[in-house]
Amino acid sequence: METVEQLVSFQHVHVQLNGGAPWGFTLKGGLEHGEPLIITKDELVNINGSALYGSRQEALILIKGSYRVLKIVVRRYADIHTHMLT
Repeated sequence: METVEQLVSFQHVHVQLNGGAPWGFTLKGGLEHGEPLIITKDELVNINGSALYGSRQEALILIKGSYRVLKIVVRRYADIHTHMLT
């Protein structure tokens, strides 16, 4: 019998945006949609030092509360490698 094991790796990318809103990205998903918070295929995990727990509304409040500097951390996933085990 064969089974499939998927190994997913990721890295955290720290970004600092300066100058003020608009910040130039669109936030999609969120806990209320049953999805992670996504910015162009990356998962948003932290805003200005505050860890996120999935709510898009929470993220929008933190983003809108940023005046001149917005610091975000995104989780960038590498390609999924699939291995067949026997």
